[in-house]
Amino acid sequence: MKEFRPINKYIVIKKVDEQLKTDSGLLLSQEDAKDFRYMKANVIKVGHEVHNVKDGDSIYYDKSSGHTLLIGNEPFTVIREADVVVVLD
Repeated sequence: MKEFRPINKYIVIKKVDEQLKTDSGLLLSQEDAKDFRYMKANVIKVGHEVHNVKDGDSIYYDKSSGHTLLIGNEPFTVIREADVVVVLD
């Protein structure tokens, strides 16, 4: 994979495909999962002006934001720091 670095307040992420369950243990279909506003992702690289997120963090972000691009034939999504709603510890 080619080396890259986002600039300013941009973050490069990789979306995580997760199985969603209800409290009673039922698995939700991909169709049902599309109704959720936020998606989980892993942070690959952060821009030099990003202060609240770091490389390797797991996050939830607004799925309606960002743009997907290919870097070395691998799809990544670029979002702004403001699109991150939760950083998982």
